[in-house]
Amino acid sequence: MQFLDESTIHVQAGKGGNGCLSFRREKYIAKGGPDGGNGGAGGDVILVADQGLNTLIDFRFQPAYKAKNGTPGSGRNKTGAAGAHCLVKVPVGTTVIDTHTMEELGDLSVAGDQLLVARGGQRGLGNAAFKSSTNRTPRKTTPGQEGESRRLRLQLKLMADVGLLGLPNAGKSTLIGQVSAANPKVADYPFTTLVPSLGVVRLGVDASFVMADIPGLIVGAAAGAGLGSQFLRHLARNLVLLHLVDVLPEDGSDPLANALAIEAELDAYSPPLMERPIWIVLSKVDQLEAEELTLLSAKFQQQYPDRPVHQVSALGDIGLQSLTRDLMQFLQAHQQRVATDEAFAEYCEELQQRISADILRQAELSRARRGGDEARQEDGDDDDMEVVYVRE
Repeated sequence: MQFLDESTIHVQAGKGGNGCLSFRREKYIAKGGPDGGNGGAGGDVILVADQGLNTLIDFRFQPAYKAKNGTPGSGRNKTGAAGAHCLVKVPVGTTVIDTHTMEELGDLSVAGDQLLVARGGQRGLGNAAFKSSTNRTPRKTTPGQEGESRRLRLQLKLMADVGLLGLPNAGKSTLIGQVSAANPKVADYPFTTLVPSLGVVRLGVDASFVMADIPGLIVGAAAGAGLGSQFLRHLARNLVLLHLVDVLPEDGSDPLANALAIEAELDAYSPPLMERPIWIVLSKVDQLEAEELTLLSAKFQQQYPDRPVHQVSALGDIGLQSLTRDLMQFLQAHQQRVATDEAFAEYCEELQQRISADILRQAELSRARRGGDEARQEDGDDDDMEVVYVRE
């Protein structure tokens, strides 16, 4: 199944029905008076968050949605039928942006949430609505109004409690595959993860959380290099980020230098994202001797004194139980604090808004870069090509 996390659609609400000009004409009633009915209201376009969807790919093939028009009024004071609403299903976690004003119209983060994005036109009035003691035979009616028309950009941000980030081949896919039922592609070459994946980590009947894995980041990701820059928005909703660091990189690079480089990219993409709790996870620790691992862990603890530093090996099943247990405790404590500390809840909401603003800005920059690439391709540059990522 193809994974698409951004799409643009056009929505058109229904037109209101026209009012009717009519007079009552019956036997033995010479002057029955006006009886023209009002038209029906136009239908609205409403987005609905559906738990069963996890991609915006459908909108690539059907980008236009239109609600029904209201029907005109008729004689005998008959009101026209209202136009049927157009209900458009979108994945949970979809942010809706008006491309003309760049205003964020809403964020459908809970299954069943609804968002009115285009209001139907008002109904027209029939001549019966204008009768009065001084105007007993009005010939005035009003037409139905046009419904709202909008061009919307849909951005999907996966709903996960914990997000994984790190260099390619840092062990993210292996980790999520070991602690959850997710089955991501795992191989011994970079960029085996082409699209984000979700996994539910269960520690008990009523204790579970969702973990998200995104493609690996490289230096220059914030400027569009690599694959991860396209999916960094999926870290926006995560309550805690796990930064996986390979303790023994194949290229012989320094693990701490790699960690600093990745966090510099994250900071360049969205400084508010750095305000999220970030945990250091040293992965593939079974490849190092105990003494070397102790020294490396001490270096990271010195660099990040306020962060937890975990040591894990997904294949060796080392440290996974401790990591997931600590994550569950952190998430439960966070939820309780949000529910009881009003100031903290307001800070979390304000932080989410700042992150969303940065994501929108980065999306515009990315779109501008793609526009430049397309222009060069039209000029005869055959080196540029469009890549479609497919979930395997």
